[in-house]
Amino acid sequence: MIKKSVALVIVFSFLLYGCGYKTASLLPEGIKTIFVSNFENKIDPAREISDRRSNYSYWPGLETSITRAVIDGFIFDRHLEVQRENNSDLILKGTLIDFRQTPLSYSGDDTVDEFRVEVFVDLELYDQHTGQNMWMENGFMGQSSYSITGPNEKTEAQAVKNAVDDLAQRIVERTVEAW
Repeated sequence: MIKKSVALVIVFSFLLYGCGYKTASLLPEGIKTIFVSNFENKIDPAREISDRRSNYSYWPGLETSITRAVIDGFIFDRHLEVQRENNSDLILKGTLIDFRQTPLSYSGDDTVDEFRVEVFVDLELYDQHTGQNMWMENGFMGQSSYSITGPNEKTEAQAVKNAVDDLAQRIVERTVEAW
């Protein structure tokens, strides 16, 4: 009977207190708001194709889509309130540096069946009050894959949106959880 009671107490303890995971933010005390500046597009449309880059890909207005997705990500996450620059504790600055679309798989007649879309940005997070750079990330990436035929077929536009959403989610997680 005592063993059964101890076992029940242990089970209820895990149910009540979890297994050591925390759903709260790891942000420092007093950090409550963020400003997301417009992402700047630094992709050079005139760059040359090389042996490392077999094609040139570009998606017009991608920097605007990234900015909007990151803001929406912070709103959805709710750990940091998005504010105007002069009212914020943190300032996030981002630069779009690359957009890649590469083939993943081919059919028997050498046509591409599946692509991967990758979006790369450089990021900097500043403390508005001290001007201190809190962290910097170069080559931060979001990605998505898409098939152009078959039951998992997606359009290129859907894949780009998924890659931007993946990037935004990673940026929010990096900002909120990596202290």
